[in-house]
Amino acid sequence: MSQSDFARISVADFVERFRSEMVPLSNTFSFFFAGIPLSDEDVKEYLEDPIAALPPEVVKILPKTHVILVPYLERANGKEKRHGAATPGAREIISLDKPPENKSLTHLHFRHNLGADLIFSIKDTEVADYHYYFYQQMATLAEAALPESARAEYHGLLAEELSARVHGEVDEESWRQKMAIRRGNKVRRDTKAFRAYASRSFIDTATLYLHGICCDIDVETGPRQLPSRYLRKRLLWLEGIYPPPSGYAVFPEELNEPARTNAT
Repeated sequence: MSQSDFARISVADFVERFRSEMVPLSNTFSFFFAGIPLSDEDVKEYLEDPIAALPPEVVKILPKTHVILVPYLERANGKEKRHGAATPGAREIISLDKPPENKSLTHLHFRHNLGADLIFSIKDTEVADYHYYFYQQMATLAEAALPESARAEYHGLLAEELSARVHGEVDEESWRQKMAIRRGNKVRRDTKAFRAYASRSFIDTATLYLHGICCDIDVETGPRQLPSRYLRKRLLWLEGIYPPPSGYAVFPEELNEPARTNAT
């Protein structure tokens, strides 16, 4: 594929063209990169290390996952809307050149009958930021596969927090949705708004959990941040259903504990 061809190709066309050339990393993960040279150290940093830190119970529930690393992702003009629903990725472009800021995308995620395509723009993106986006996508896939019993437990945790008028959330989007449902006098768990909030809250909390297993990260403090004791309770709940892999820990004090056997 020539550089001139690659310079303006839609994500949909690119994935269709190169799906058969994905490089397997495991039974679950494969990857492909284009337009950027990746050394063995880059493959370790972008793929092998973050995947190795995933809890086995998360990996079990993931679909076949294709990780695609490209220089830049660009949101195309709205002119491409035609009749009916567009093919996923038809309106986004992989580019060698940096797009305008208002059209720039950090990542995309598409589900289909073959699994999931995760496309990341990594040029000019800090590795720490890439890891955050990677684990956010892992959390999104995990949320979609969450058993109803576990979903009900998490909803119960949130209901307790809301009843206690606990302030804050883990990230901006879950905070915004929490504020929306708290405008009323009574929060009902059987509403569409509550379920949407619970889904986003799980994704944001699981992103923090997974990212924290892999990397040494700081939880941002501020007026919108969930109080630490409630955040810890959520993380302990996640640790119960998704124990970290051997040799990894969720909390610093666990690093000195004897190695634990993960649940199977």
